[in-house]
Amino acid sequence: MNSDLYDNPALYDALLPVGAHLPYYAELARQASGDILELACGTGQLTVPLAGAGFNITGLDLSEPMLSAARQRAAARKVSVEHLPGDMRDFDLGRRFALIFIARNSLLHLHSTEDILAAFTMVRRHLAPGGMFAFDIFNPKISLLARPPNQRFPVMQKETESFGTLSVEATSDYDAEKQVSFSCWYVSVPGRPDAWVLPLAL
Repeated sequence: MNSDLYDNPALYDALLPVGAHLPYYAELARQASGDILELACGTGQLTVPLAGAGFNITGLDLSEPMLSAARQRAAARKVSVEHLPGDMRDFDLGRRFALIFIARNSLLHLHSTEDILAAFTMVRRHLAPGGMFAFDIFNPKISLLARPPNQRFPVMQKETESFGTLSVEATSDYDAEKQVSFSCWYVSVPGRPDAWVLPLAL
């Protein structure tokens, strides 16, 4: 079934649970000692535990299903987080933050120099004097970018509570001129091959 990964928060969380990002951004939050903004906050895998640790954090995301999951996560943990709809390229929260971050490759959803500059302009506008801006992205592998477009390769296999065993294969079609990799994830569960087909461009 063709789908959008960001329309399925439960599947996103099962495939991509938070890991080392949490202690990394928690340390930055301690250093910043002020209000925090996460852009592309997704399902609140970082905003909610950071709020639980006592930080005043706001999350912004373009996907309403992901925001809904983030709000449910915050309610379940009984923590206060403001999860707001918005595009990191164009938003106005009317306040400044000691730390703004874009985690877990989310910056790579911006495919043009213009979009990245627009996002960085918004960050600068919302960053307090002396504030900190942080993001993390993966280091692309040449061997991955050079794969034939229709060749499937294994990505991961995960045991999950919600779905059982999830097996992921992917294709990758790299556009060298645009510097964008147009991938497709094929997610299978036992008895349901390619249960989800998820386009992904980074």
